[in-house]
Amino acid sequence: MNRTTIIVIGVALIAFFSYVSYKGMQRDPHLLTDSPLIGKQAPDFKLAVLDKPDGTFSPADMKGQVWMLNVWATWCVACRDEHPRLVRYARSAGAVPVVGLNHKEIRGDFALSPDQLIRIVPDQKTVSPQEIVLADQRSSDWLSKHENPYALVIMDIDGRVGLDYGLTGVPETYVIDKQGIIRYKEVGVVTDENLKNKILPLIAELQAKS
Repeated sequence: MNRTTIIVIGVALIAFFSYVSYKGMQRDPHLLTDSPLIGKQAPDFKLAVLDKPDGTFSPADMKGQVWMLNVWATWCVACRDEHPRLVRYARSAGAVPVVGLNHKEIRGDFALSPDQLIRIVPDQKTVSPQEIVLADQRSSDWLSKHENPYALVIMDIDGRVGLDYGLTGVPETYVIDKQGIIRYKEVGVVTDENLKNKILPLIAELQAKS
């Protein structure tokens, strides 16, 4: 295979994957909002809280409150579009707490090999403390730059919580009621239209319930 053929194939592959990525971005995310988790208890977890040494968060901490869980990441381009909307909402009267779930912030800056990974939980390997420090720093810097709409931010470093919640991409947003039941899932960016016509009326309804 000569050099010209290799270049042509390479260009064709780049064009193909660019097209697939573009079509994925053009999908109507609201066709995917019906989640099997809607109407069920939000999966339990315990994660570290950003910028709070030794702080942890669990959905059980929010029992008795209506709240939102917003999945985001500094590497997520769509999150930058959604973020100002969340900031405006958080500042509005009667806003419920929005918990930010930072998803897979690790980028492999230290290029660690498997034998360099440390054990925190028996039979589970996790990333280096240096990697976690960098992920926390990136997240804090991003929120300082773009403003922070979150009551708190939790770090889903390995993405396992995202898997439990049926995450299909970033961003995603969940509305959770006072009993810890998932009542709504927004796949993709929260739009002004959906915030006004779906999320806010649902939150008002849920808050009115005992």
